[in-house]
Amino acid sequence: MIIIPARLNSSRFENKILVDILGLPMVIRTAKQVSSLDKVVIATDSQEVVDLASKYGFDAVLTSNEHQSGTDRINEAVNKLCLNEDEVIVNVQADEPFIEPEVVQAVINKVKEVKNEDIMIVSCYKKISSDLADDPNHVKVVLDNNSNAIYFSRAKVPYHRDHYENSEYNGHLGIYGFTKKSLNTFCSLEPSKLETIEKLEQLRAIDNAHKIAMVKVESKSFGIDTQEDLVNALKIFTV
Repeated sequence: MIIIPARLNSSRFENKILVDILGLPMVIRTAKQVSSLDKVVIATDSQEVVDLASKYGFDAVLTSNEHQSGTDRINEAVNKLCLNEDEVIVNVQADEPFIEPEVVQAVINKVKEVKNEDIMIVSCYKKISSDLADDPNHVKVVLDNNSNAIYFSRAKVPYHRDHYENSEYNGHLGIYGFTKKSLNTFCSLEPSKLETIEKLEQLRAIDNAHKIAMVKVESKSFGIDTQEDLVNALKIFTV
């Protein structure tokens, strides 16, 4: 099941999930983008969004407005939906209206592949340039030899001491795959020190010695956090 956490208020871009994207509200455009892969449910703190989802034929779950993260929001939703513990859950952010379905499918496939292994979360990454890695809004991930995450950071890691001219970095895409059981376990953990410093909740798993398996993908998509992001996305995806 694909669950889209959809908090109405955003400090950097007010009501961004309702902004028009090629004739549809952003959250609906995102839901339609991945609806061919599996059942899609929108988890929201807004009755307005629940009603909007219904208008476009999507199920929605009304959740608390106290959640600090989208993962906590989808955790409440899956527990309200009474899913089986081995159900595959994929968190797709509401501000990814141009996410490629094959990227989400790659995460789904990886969760199924590792669900009986000691893996808490599955996520994905793409190669990004050194210039793009300079932006702290583009999160970087460092991998071990098994393609599990060692660390995520807004800083430009790993540091290339010899300053290779064409250095590449692993850019993290904020799509997360769990089983219901591993999602419940993750949300039972207290926020960690590194998570609080970097403002990256996936570091909670690493801080508690849990594994995050990463899958490499090709993607042009990015989360729309600001008005500037929206303008840039429309330029890229409406050519």
